[in-house]
Amino acid sequence: MMESIASMAMGMSAASFATNYSMAVTKKMMDSQELAGQELMKMLEAVPTPAKGSYIDVYA
Repeated sequence: MMESIASMAMGMSAASFATNYSMAVTKKMMDSQELAGQELMKMLEAVPTPAKGSYIDVYA
């Protein structure tokens, strides 16, 4: 009986650790993607937009 309780406690501890680890990795990935998105927006703002009528779409 005591062995099964200890085994279950170890299993729950391992599952809790795996869940916490997965959440931490996911949060880190989301933070890095947010930073990449912000940098992309800065790069897009730096690109000058062409004047209206400068380009004609000949493939339309």
